[in-house]
Amino acid sequence: MKRQYFLILLAVSLLLVLTTVPVLAQTYYFSVDEEIVHVYLESDGSMRIEYILVFTNDPSASPIEFVDIGLPNYNYDLSSVYGWINNQPIQHVGKSEYVSPGIELGLQSKAIPPGATGEVKVLIDRVEGVLFDNYDDSAYASAKFSPNWFGSQYVFGKTDLTVTFHLPPGVQPDEPRWHASPSGWPSNQPNTGLDSDGRVIYIWHNPSANAHTQYTFGASFPRSYVPSEVVSKPVPEGELFQPSPPSGIRIPSNMIVSFLFFGGIILVLVGIVALAVNSDRRRKLAYLPPKLAIEGHGIKRGLTAIEAAVLLETPLDRVLTMILFSAIKKGATQVVSEDPLKIERLTPQPEKLRPYEEDFLKAMVDEKPRKRRTALQKVMVTLVKTVQKKMKGFSLRETENYYQAIMKKAWQQVEQAATPEVRSKLYDEGLEWTMLDRDFDDRTRRVFRTGPVFVPIWWGRYRPSTVSTARPSTAVPSTSAPGRSVSLPTLPGAQFAATMVTGVQSAASSMVSNVLSFTNGVTKTTNPPPPPSRSRSSWSSSGGSSCACACACAGCACACAGGGR
Repeated sequence: MKRQYFLILLAVSLLLVLTTVPVLAQTYYFSVDEEIVHVYLESDGSMRIEYILVFTNDPSASPIEFVDIGLPNYNYDLSSVYGWINNQPIQHVGKSEYVSPGIELGLQSKAIPPGATGEVKVLIDRVEGVLFDNYDDSAYASAKFSPNWFGSQYVFGKTDLTVTFHLPPGVQPDEPRWHASPSGWPSNQPNTGLDSDGRVIYIWHNPSANAHTQYTFGASFPRSYVPSEVVSKPVPEGELFQPSPPSGIRIPSNMIVSFLFFGGIILVLVGIVALAVNSDRRRKLAYLPPKLAIEGHGIKRGLTAIEAAVLLETPLDRVLTMILFSAIKKGATQVVSEDPLKIERLTPQPEKLRPYEEDFLKAMVDEKPRKRRTALQKVMVTLVKTVQKKMKGFSLRETENYYQAIMKKAWQQVEQAATPEVRSKLYDEGLEWTMLDRDFDDRTRRVFRTGPVFVPIWWGRYRPSTVSTARPSTAVPSTSAPGRSVSLPTLPGAQFAATMVTGVQSAASSMVSNVLSFTNGVTKTTNPPPPPSRSRSSWSSSGGSSCACACACAGCACACAGGGR
């Protein structure tokens, strides 16, 4: 009797499994040879997604009849979703039965047979609700995106994966910030450039990726480029999007035991994704003027503040202003007109000017804006290449951290100074290093909101219009001749800070009236954008079966797995 009960229980168990996962009777096994994704962040806050997926079906596998594509959320219009298989329109486009949120493409008579290669193209014209407050800076909006991935049991081989973010129209190259590349990616940062519409783009490319790993990419940009109401608050930590069942596997409602089994697996997957997302949130953001693609080990010491500014990808107008300050402080030049900015070389010239300082002074002599602009671009090209050469063999990340620490220490010394005299002296000595700070303008205002401030000896060569407003002062120690004293005038702290900040901004805008155009002229030589893999009219994709969709990105937009049945 016990034996009979055991056999009945075994038969019921087998029947339960077979009725729960009937799709497993078919065999799905394919490679994703190429996956190309274009993510357009539009000025109205929506997202447009274009997919290219090239599949090769294994000779022993079943035909690929459906392709499921996961979407960031449910805020999409199904009527604006289009698909193509081998450049032929796909007639069946509907909501996916297996990926939620997601869409399904029925290939019907154009199914990819065993041993064949197919190319599927997908356009999701509009998805809303994809922008979130940036965790590190409330003035920025953030978007994250994970391109379609598939279950590891269905896919084999390497995937040539390219993901391109197109930032909203009008965003300047020195304004956005890329998020660090996924773990194991060839480079920590993307390539950058401009697309055919003049929009800033970030390009992540890995010829040896795989199609079964979830890769997450992200970017942030000033939220002023989109309506404020389209930027949502980040999802509170711990709140995850509801995972869908594995694509290609239907779970009948009466199979409670199987549901609990698969549900337990999904919960484990969600936990893993949640940990990964929590780690990704801590990644440091950075913005990108021209990119330095450098690999190596150890810290490259001995860079000047200007060279460190290039290494830290400081906007080029700020770098030029730093060079101007350096030349003025050394007594090589002085400002003769503040608006428009004009300078003249002083005699005798100081010894041992840096090459970039000498080149800068030569470029500034020409008063014709176009010629001066071209000459300044050549100065920056040479400087970038010099830094690249110096960094050869050294670690970019370690060296960046090293010079960031110098900048922080320079500010710390100024902020902790016991007297106005010491504060003024330390600010003078560390000026170029403090200018590496993104918050230089506001921090200068905060530090010097009260005074007085002892203006440096070179101040008259920089802001001649303010010398007459300065008050006489008592003697203070000389920074150039220890043991001797000089008499320096003073300014009220708030006035000094305002003059300093507006002077920096004015000098930058005078030398580089259009940062986008100026920077593009430099990047054409130092970091030209790679040619697009394909035009927007020739993208492709193809499908197979996929893993469970578990979007756990707090403050991000995820596209999840999809596949065929």
